[in-house]
Amino acid sequence: MPTPPVPIERPIVTDAVQGGRRFAFLLVDKFPMFSVAAAIDVVRSANRLLGHDFYSWTTVSPDGDAVTASNDLPLKVDYAVADVPPVDILFVCAALNLEFPGKSKVLGALRAWGRRGGVLGALSVGSYVLAEAGQLEGHRCTIHWENRAGFMERFPDIECTGNVFEIDRKRYTSAGGTTSIDLMLEIVRTDFGANLANAVANQFQHERIRSAGDRQRVGPERDLTGKSEKLRKIVELMADHLDEPLSAVQLAKSAGLSVRQVERLFLRHLTVTPGRYYMRLRLERARELLRQTNMPILDVAIATGFTSHSYFAQSYRLQFGRPPSEERRTTY
Repeated sequence: MPTPPVPIERPIVTDAVQGGRRFAFLLVDKFPMFSVAAAIDVVRSANRLLGHDFYSWTTVSPDGDAVTASNDLPLKVDYAVADVPPVDILFVCAALNLEFPGKSKVLGALRAWGRRGGVLGALSVGSYVLAEAGQLEGHRCTIHWENRAGFMERFPDIECTGNVFEIDRKRYTSAGGTTSIDLMLEIVRTDFGANLANAVANQFQHERIRSAGDRQRVGPERDLTGKSEKLRKIVELMADHLDEPLSAVQLAKSAGLSVRQVERLFLRHLTVTPGRYYMRLRLERARELLRQTNMPILDVAIATGFTSHSYFAQSYRLQFGRPPSEERRTTY
């Protein structure tokens, strides 16, 4: 005889959250489907576990017309951005190509929303659109690691962290992908507590709910899970100091190790010397800046810690097999 399913313990709904929450997702052409679906499915699952529809959502586009996702699936929407009904958070879901049809309408609507004191959010590169609309000034935010270098050069006065998500007063931003799950789980946790958030995470086999303090993956390997905590600390410090590289002594001191111990740590876990790894980080940032911005090549070199244009060009060619100028001419 089959084992009956384990009953789900329903959380107690307090007066503070009786009214329910409604979200709007502003989608532009080629928006990241996974980031949006992940965010919506978290609150859908929360409703299921609650036993009623506390959370609801709607979709929006610049003109109210259907949009095409990054995977080329078409999606009908409910409203034009100018006609969005009252919602708790309006999330911007932008594409890698930040020049999209109806952009002026989107920026105008976001500015109006902000002036009215509305709460705004962004998934992945949507943070770039919020920043262009002037809605992240004085706030912490985050963005996908691949776009962070260009964002920080374009908006140097905005604090853009390398964390998986950020909640700063009325601004909610995530780095996209699975971090959409973590951001929405934090909202569920705030509303109903950790038990419900963990139950929702379990529905998605989401092994660990990351907090706002968790960083995105950094470095060529991106994933240092299971490796030395001191190694991770040094790599994060490297990633935070690409414009003015730290010395081997400074890096070792930050982890309470000797220079020789740091060298052994990198060789054992990453099969590369600390100096070579640091160079790869800097050159990866340079490539991101070349692809994402119109900065002069010399400025890119300086922004990644090179004092000599010729040394930068030589190092770049050795790493990527092409000179920086050719990278700039390539369209992605």
